[in-house]
Amino acid sequence: MKFAIISAGEGSRLAQEGVQLPKPLVQLNGMAMIDRLIHIFAKNGAEEVVVIINNEVALTKEHLSKLEKTSEVPLRVIVKTTPSSMHSFYELSRYLKDDRFCLTTVDTIFREEEFSRFIDAFKAFEGDGMMAVTDYIDDEKPLYIGTDEDRNITGFYDTLQPDTRYISGGIYCLSPNSIVTLEKCMAQGMSRMRNFQRQLVADGLRLKAYPFSKILDVDHAGDIVKAEAFLNGQD
Repeated sequence: MKFAIISAGEGSRLAQEGVQLPKPLVQLNGMAMIDRLIHIFAKNGAEEVVVIINNEVALTKEHLSKLEKTSEVPLRVIVKTTPSSMHSFYELSRYLKDDRFCLTTVDTIFREEEFSRFIDAFKAFEGDGMMAVTDYIDDEKPLYIGTDEDRNITGFYDTLQPDTRYISGGIYCLSPNSIVTLEKCMAQGMSRMRNFQRQLVADGLRLKAYPFSKILDVDHAGDIVKAEAFLNGQD
C-alpha cells in the first residue's frame, strides 16, 4: 500500500503570523510535520511515500532532497507549484494508480494509534474508499459528511445537514477507481477536493466513514501549541 502527502501550499497564514519555517518543516514536539507523517506511514507498512511540494521554498526542497536519501521507507518527491490541493492530488495520482493508497495533507494532525486502526480497517474493507471523520469541529470551512446508520457515506456538504454527524478529517484511503473520478473532475475544470469527493458519491463509489476522536489542522501559529498539547494527551 502506498501513502501520499500533499505539501504544496505556501503556508502564507503561518508566515504572516511570524512562523519562520515553511509549513512542512514546522516542528511539533521536536519533529517536522512532514517527517512525522513519513515515520508514521513507515510504521504502518508503507511500500512507498509520494510527496508533492511547491517549487517556491528552497528550504523545503533541500530538506526533502536529503530525506530521499535517508528515509526509512522509499520516498518519491514531486516538486511542482499547483493552484489547488486537487491539482496536487492529480500530480500524485500517476504514482497511485496500481494499488490502494492513503492520502493526506502535511498539516493533518491525528493520534498514531487511531491512524493505525484506520489503516487496518481500510485494508479489510472491500469498498472503494474510507474517509477519516471526526465530530470535533475546529475548522474555518468544515466539510460535513452525510452517513447512514452503517456509516456509509451518502454526501458531502458545505453546511450542516440532518444526516451530518461528522466533518471530514482530511485523510483519504482510496482505491484506484477514485483516480478515474479524479481525471473526470480535472477534465471538467473542477479545482476543490470537496467537489472531487462529491463526484465520488455521484459516480457510485462505495465510501465508508471512519471516526477519529479528534483531528486538527495547523493553519495558524496558535494551532502549533494546540497540536502539541493534543499529541501529548493534554486536551
